[in-house]
Amino acid sequence: MKHIRKQFIEWLFEHSQKVYTRLFKNHEPWGIYKQELLTYPKASFGRSLGEFLDNNDFELIAKVERHDAYHTLTGYGTRVEDEIALQCLCFGNGKRSLYLYGAMILGILILPDYYKYYYRSYHIGKNANPFHHFNYKNLLYVNIEDLRHAIFSKQQRNILIPNANG
Repeated sequence: MKHIRKQFIEWLFEHSQKVYTRLFKNHEPWGIYKQELLTYPKASFGRSLGEFLDNNDFELIAKVERHDAYHTLTGYGTRVEDEIALQCLCFGNGKRSLYLYGAMILGILILPDYYKYYYRSYHIGKNANPFHHFNYKNLLYVNIEDLRHAIFSKQQRNILIPNANG
């Protein structure tokens, strides 16, 4: 039964994302592609973003590039429960959008099995330094670990990215 609920949420994400991007995202896309990101310096945020995209066989989605930046910054995966937890983390950090509300509310209602994960993610976001508003395109050359250190405490980093140093 959980598998069917996850498939339903995946279907919702896939179909709502296109509509939301078309109707509500008015800014210019970054115009950067995975292959270019993979040429950035090894420890840079841009290279880490490129590796995240490459590992998941993704390309940046125009006008919502920031979402994959959040994945890269936080270490959250792409499973349905991780996507919902990432929305909870961003909500805790102060991000507000119609899409976030919908994903978070429907996700929690349809997949309450992960409530503790969602709640923990919310608190990590709430207690982290604000990051939801950054212009991530301007941060692509910044060292990924320096960026994480500026936003998350050591304890938070150990929860989010347990294999990272320090």
